Amino acid sequence: MRDLVVTENITLDGDISGTGGWFGPATEVDGDGSDMLEELHAQSDASDAVLFGRVTFEAMRGYWPQHVDDPVGRHLDGVAKYVVSRTLTEPGWRNTSVLDGPLVDEVRRLKDRPGKDIVATGSITLVRSLIAEDLVDEFRLFVYPVVIGAGERLFQDRALKLALVEAKPFRNGVVLLRYRRPDADGVTGG
Repeated sequence: MRDLVVTENITLDGDISGTGGWFGPATEVDGDGSDMLEELHAQSDASDAVLFGRVTFEAMRGYWPQHVDDPVGRHLDGVAKYVVSRTLTEPGWRNTSVLDGPLVDEVRRLKDRPGKDIVATGSITLVRSLIAEDLVDEFRLFVYPVVIGAGERLFQDRALKLALVEAKPFRNGVVLLRYRRPDADGVTGG
């Protein structure tokens, strides 16, 4: 069974909205972001599918197909893309399928297919639904050294017990925290 991995950029105090100027690509964060870029490329290599909500999908579709010379654009263009939507009929981006059935059934079918990781990023409404349905195997949180004091929170109205599997600081001050559900394969602690 494939893992469903949620990857989010987040402030130290938990904001994931990206508003207020705190978020930027690794190359735009203060300090040398080359080690963070290496990590992002390794994570891309470990996945062959991306899961989006409609709003995030439309934002990505509006930008990345015109930037396939960039490693992120090349990756997104080549992998299978799944967009959860009851209103979108024509995705307009190659290798994209619209999932319009019940979320749990659709995601379980994806996870049952052979392949690498399925990554959900951004798509806060979708990600919160995935969390509520216990469909997420791993969280990869890129924690930026910024405190906003407001904003959108990833975890709402849900208690989760997670096991830390990696804490990796980068030269630019961002820290990757990887957490898995204690019952997920490969977790030794709890």
